[in-house]
This record gives sequence, structure tokens and C-alpha cells, in this order.
Amino acid sequence: MPKIKVILNPLAGKGHAARISPMIAREFTALGADFDLVHTTARGDAINLARQALDDGFDIIVGVGGDGTSHEVVNGMMTHANGGGPIGTLGCIPAGSGNDFAVMAGAQTDVAAACKQIVGNATRLVDVGEVTLDGRAKRYFDNAVGVGFDGLVTIACMHYKYVRGLALYLPAVLETVFCRMKRTRVRIEYDGQVIEQNNMMTVIANGPREGGGFLVAPQAQVNDGAFDLVVAQAMPKLQVLGLIPAFLKGTHVGDPRIQIVQARHVVMTSDDPLYPHIDGEILLEKVHRVETRMIPGALRMIAPAGGN
Repeated sequence: MPKIKVILNPLAGKGHAARISPMIAREFTALGADFDLVHTTARGDAINLARQALDDGFDIIVGVGGDGTSHEVVNGMMTHANGGGPIGTLGCIPAGSGNDFAVMAGAQTDVAAACKQIVGNATRLVDVGEVTLDGRAKRYFDNAVGVGFDGLVTIACMHYKYVRGLALYLPAVLETVFCRMKRTRVRIEYDGQVIEQNNMMTVIANGPREGGGFLVAPQAQVNDGAFDLVVAQAMPKLQVLGLIPAFLKGTHVGDPRIQIVQARHVVMTSDDPLYPHIDGEILLEKVHRVETRMIPGALRMIAPAGGN
């Protein structure tokens, strides 16, 4: 039976992860799993815990939380990457404000079902992206890097303390439309092509969904070896407001104001400040250069073959 390290962020989901911690321990014990469950105590803690878990010989590293927790666990695991194939096995138990990557990749949201899925150890390979901000701050990401509008939405979310999911992200979206949105002149280079325009938002998507349920890149696949690059031109506030239902349903595909292409290497630059989020996390608020590259099949993940 595989050795399982469970890394739980007790603050995820406004405390929801902490509340289900005893349930997770009971389920794994009932399944006869060889597991160790630990709670994070500070931001970035899951990176170090995941790195140490691989050093200690754990076979499966499980992140319990939202997209930020998965992001940290992936970054800890990727410190072992050496270009020789996937490192370790990632598992997820969704329990955060946004669980976009885990849910879209096929992780179970029910605790008992999630634990059974992890012990069952059915896996597939998933891609990972690498992002560098201003040539100095580097991270890996599993789901998406968003620059502009959705980066500002992520910053706005920090002010909403007691809600999660769409109840968190929708008010933050409205606040961004009317109070925070900025027009930015950008140059985007991708796989030998160039886009220059006044921009509202750029998303370099590995998975199809972000923001707790927005289908920004509805055709993106986490195992196709390419990003879906979504580039939305600047537009008036009322037009942005009108696009929100389309982004929720994924029906913005084909809109002439929005380009969606596949890319493996993307460099975005601007003289104006860029506001990037990385899997819903803010590493630096204002940058002028965002570079991403795709690392195909970098991680093995607990997930059904039919997931996204």
C-alpha cells in the first residue's frame, strides 16, 4: 500500500478544511491507509512540507484546501523535478474557496469518495506550467496565470472574509468592473506570434476553469501539452459586465473581442503595471514582464482517466 502524506491548510475555505480534517483521518484509517496528516501553519508551508514528504519517501502527496493549497503542494513537488519524468503522485481533496484545478482534473468533492479515490491510486499524467515574473520570481502553476482583470479580481477577493466559491468571486468581479479595472497596453509573444493591443485580461490556462466556476478556457486540457491562451481586448465597463455570464458558461468562445489560441511559450510585457495571479495566488502585484512555459506530463495525479 502506498505511503500517503496529507497536507491540510486549516484556513482554506474560510475554515472548511479544518472542519473536515477529522473526517479525513477517520476515512483513511477505516480504509487501512498508511498515512500521515499534517496542518500548515503559515503561507508557503505546504511547499516545504511537500518537498520534505518526497525526501521522506512518501508515494502520494495530498493537498487538502483550494487552488492555493494545490499550488503550493505542486511547487514543493516540482523542486524534485530533474527533467527525467514525473516526480511523485499528487492527490487533492477539494476544500477551498476555489477548487478549480482539482475538480476539473477529476478529484472527488465528497470526503469519503475522495479518500477512496486516493487509496485506489488510479493516476494519469498532467501538465505543469512555469512562470517567471520580471525575470526574478519563478513559480510553477497547475491551473492558470491570469494577468489584468482576473489578477485584480484576486486582489479584491482578499477583502471578502466569510464566503467562498462563487459567493466570493462574483462580488469581487463586480468590484473590479466598477472600481479597479485598468486599460493596459500589452505585447504578447507566443510561439513566434505577436499580439499588441489595449488589453483587459490575459489568461494562460492549463485547466478550463478559474475563479470558483468561470469557464475562461472551456476547451483547455490539463494533459494536452499546451496552454490555452485567452486574450481579451479592452472594452467599456458595461460590455465587461455583459460578458460575465458568458465566462461563467464558456460561451464567449468565438467572440471577436476575445482571442483563444494554443501556446507552449508565452511572454507578456508592458510599460504599464501588470497584475498577475498564479493559481489564485498573488506573488507580486505590479510587474512588467510575465513569461510562462509548458512542462508536459510533469506530474502524476490521482484522477480518473476521463477527467479534464
